Amino acid sequence: MTARENGSEQEPVIRDHRKIDPETGTARAGEPSGAAAPDGAGQDAGAPVAEQAPAAAGGDNGADLLAERTADLQRLHAEYANYRRRVDRDRSAVREQAVGGALTELLPVLDDIGRARDHGELTGGFAKVSELLEATLGKLGLVRYGAKGDPFDPNVHEALLHSYSADVSEPTCVEILQPGYRMGEQILRPARVAVAEPDETAAAEAAGAADSADSGESNQN
Repeated sequence: MTARENGSEQEPVIRDHRKIDPETGTARAGEPSGAAAPDGAGQDAGAPVAEQAPAAAGGDNGADLLAERTADLQRLHAEYANYRRRVDRDRSAVREQAVGGALTELLPVLDDIGRARDHGELTGGFAKVSELLEATLGKLGLVRYGAKGDPFDPNVHEALLHSYSADVSEPTCVEILQPGYRMGEQILRPARVAVAEPDETAAAEAAGAADSADSGESNQN
C-alpha cells in the first residue's frame, strides 16, 4: 500500500463528540468528549451508522415539519382573508354613515325646494340649480318616497293624523305631509303622513242598506 502524503498508512479516525445519541435521542453518559476512540471505533463499521441514523430520523422529522409549516401557512392565509373582508366591510359602513349624515343635513334644503316648486316659485336659474342638486344627491343614493294611497307601514311612515274612512280596506296614507328619504336600506327620515283606517261601522251600515234595497226590489217583483 502506498503511504499517504503525511506518511501514515492508517485510515483517518472519526471521533463522534456529540453529546446526544442520534439513534436513541438521549444524552450520552459514557466516555468524556475528549477521550480517544478505541482502535477500529472510527473505521468503516461505525461510520455508516453515524451518517445514516440521523438521515433516517431526519426524514420523518422533515415531513412533520413540512406539514406543520403548511398548516401554519393555511391558517395565516385564512386569517388574512378574514381581516381583508372585515376591513372592506368596515370601510363600506363608515362611508355609508358619512354620506348618510351629509344627506340628512341637506333634507331641509330639499323641503324648501319642494315648497317653492308647489307654489310656482321655482323658476329661472334657481330652478336649474335645484334640479342639479337633486340629480347629484340622487347619484349618491338618496331616494324620495311617500305617495298618497300607499299602505301605511310604521317602519317607513310616521303618522301625524289619524281618521276612519269607508273608502279604505286597510290603514292607508291618505295625505303626505312631508316626504320621506332613504339611502339604500337606511331610512334617513320617515315620511310624515295622515292615516285613515277602515270604518267598520260605516261599512256595515252601507252593507245593510244595500241588502235592504235588494230585498225591497225583490218584494216589488
